Amino acid sequence: MNRECRSPFVFLNILVLIAFSSSLAYAQTAENEEDETPASSKTLESLTVTAQKREEDIQEVPAAVVALTGEKLNVLASGGLDVRFLSSRLPSLQIESSFGRVFPRFYIRGFGNTDFDLNASQPVSLVYDGVVQENPILKGFPIFDLDRIENLLGPQGTLFGRNTPAGIVKFESARPTQTRDGYAQLSYGKFNNVNFEGAIGGALNNDWSARFSAYVQRRDDWVDNNFTGEQNALGGFSEAAARLQVAYNNGSNFSALFNLHGRTLDGTARLFRANIIQPGTNDLVADFNRDDISIDGLNEQEVDSVGGSITLDYQTDRLTFSSITGFESVTDFFSRGDVDGGFGAVFAPPSGPGLIPFTAETADGLPSHFQFSQEIRIASNGEGQFNWQLGAYYFHEDITIDSISFDTLAGDVENGFAFQEQQTDTIAFFASADYDVSERFKLRGGFRVSHDEKDFVAERTVSPLSFIGVGPIGPLFANPSDTEYSWDFSATYFINNDVSVYGRLARGFRAPSIQGRLLFGDVVSVADTETIFSYEAGIKSLLAGGRARLNFTVFRYVVDDQQLTAVGGGNNFNTLVNADRTEAAGFELDAEAFLTDDLVVTAGLSYNDTEIDDPNLAIQPCGGGCTVLDPAGPIDGTVLIDGNPLPQAPEWVFNATARYGIPVGAGEVFIYTDWAYRSSVNFFLYESTEFTGDDLLEGGLRIGYNWNFGNQEAAVFVRNITDNVTIVNGIDFNNLTGFVNEPRTWGVEYTHRF
Repeated sequence: MNRECRSPFVFLNILVLIAFSSSLAYAQTAENEEDETPASSKTLESLTVTAQKREEDIQEVPAAVVALTGEKLNVLASGGLDVRFLSSRLPSLQIESSFGRVFPRFYIRGFGNTDFDLNASQPVSLVYDGVVQENPILKGFPIFDLDRIENLLGPQGTLFGRNTPAGIVKFESARPTQTRDGYAQLSYGKFNNVNFEGAIGGALNNDWSARFSAYVQRRDDWVDNNFTGEQNALGGFSEAAARLQVAYNNGSNFSALFNLHGRTLDGTARLFRANIIQPGTNDLVADFNRDDISIDGLNEQEVDSVGGSITLDYQTDRLTFSSITGFESVTDFFSRGDVDGGFGAVFAPPSGPGLIPFTAETADGLPSHFQFSQEIRIASNGEGQFNWQLGAYYFHEDITIDSISFDTLAGDVENGFAFQEQQTDTIAFFASADYDVSERFKLRGGFRVSHDEKDFVAERTVSPLSFIGVGPIGPLFANPSDTEYSWDFSATYFINNDVSVYGRLARGFRAPSIQGRLLFGDVVSVADTETIFSYEAGIKSLLAGGRARLNFTVFRYVVDDQQLTAVGGGNNFNTLVNADRTEAAGFELDAEAFLTDDLVVTAGLSYNDTEIDDPNLAIQPCGGGCTVLDPAGPIDGTVLIDGNPLPQAPEWVFNATARYGIPVGAGEVFIYTDWAYRSSVNFFLYESTEFTGDDLLEGGLRIGYNWNFGNQEAAVFVRNITDNVTIVNGIDFNNLTGFVNEPRTWGVEYTHRF
């Protein structure tokens, strides 16, 4: 079956499946209601989310929302992994990076952006404690002392803004309370990995409370550089972050929360490895060793950032007035890597591994970055049939980006320099309302209008290609702006107290984007506004007397003028293009259940079928000897990408966990295992044999003992337990360079809660 007919066929079958699941859930619930004698005492805890900027039970939100909390969140992050551990751990969510622990690129339902420029716009928004983290470096802030993570799938442009057409990932920190509490967690593992995180909080007096959280992690270098002969030369890092929150609540109408946080990182950037892909296949070369590399350039990475927010709420009998003021600043960022992934060049032997046509050693920095945001909101207090909220939002960002090239063969001297400066201003007004038609039938809708404007300038002062007559260029200017609207409408019908079905329509957009990375190019490209129309239907159910939760969603979306980034290619230059149309359809399933009082399991499954629909869209393919599978384009050296799936968009994602506890003495021995799978992906917009990532399956295991009512715990853990080695992305302009997933790690961990 070809791609044109497969998507509707899958979509139709999923609609049948959702109807069948609804009937099954209803029958199961009715059967349980007749049985007044529960088989067991344990039931699932309710999950509270703020997907609609109000606290709601996740089962009552008329949209696809998945939450990660408690022990599951702690286990998956064992050993202080960075944010990429979430990839494939939630349905339809992928995260990857060509910068290592910074600059994560998020994809939801196959919709993301592969651009590695520090000015890149992403269609998945990250919101940390109510403040959007716009720059991609901000999105890598460490995960610690969180209350929950929420994944909001599909367009979220009504309440959350302009760059949310794919969805939102929301991090919510544990808040200060009047009760003294906290924890300390220390682990030690492979590569002398030492991780500490902890928090302490409680009352300062009757009105004020505070919570201080800290995170420290370090790992030794563990990768040998065979070119220099240095053992344990690369792969390590040292990172620290902290967050201070102070809350005011005197029990009357006014409350306030002050948040100050910061991060510092010093370590290794992404390790690019030349010619690790066998030509004509997407397999690793036979002699590949993850512990070795052979490069003659430098590799380093530094990040410092600071941010804060003030959240104010004033409540009357009928209304709540809210204000969120946020600022974020990357005070220092510099990342440098040997991008050709090897040593020497064919014209400067010795060289290798494999063919090195030319050297490529580059760095990117943020000498200046500042973001300010302000949201004001008025909302009814959630009583009665009709509830609403109105708000206004302002966003401002100033950013300067340096791009630098180095001549490796001349002793790593700087031979190219370009910079970008951009100022972004956005203002928006939004409204949202709920109406209970009856006790069982509820409607919800919202509308937002946004105006976005950018002022951009870029200039190359020194060209790395001056030896062939290419010199400075610029300054070049761009000033795109647009006024757009977003909306959503949903309807929910509660079959009974435990089962509901819903439908949702939504329109969102992404503001115009600019790609002005002039180090190896001579033009600034601007992508016009993209818009998305999405519809989804779902069932949310609690089964077996609250011992099981099953949520299922089916969706379809169409993106007009999608902003795509043609990354790399023969000229190593990123170019923005707009595809006439992109279509996608699929489903998501999220489930959790107590199979016995001692055994709890979770499972997530998603299917995403994406397709670019633009017969005339042609881009430049690889310049590094790959086998291109797309037809030739109208201009020599280009290929047509019509019908291709989106990059980094696996069709299938599956995850599962299982926890079994055994009471022993005054405590409990437990075994916790988790697994995540994604099917194969294209690395780029074009299709090629070599730059296709194989299926990836990773698992983890944690065995431990907790006592003192669960307040103390000792455990051993293993991540990537099978030591799976898979190419997760590539560099396509020079040779068959790639980079791989994280190796197997293990450790021991002790946690004390108080």
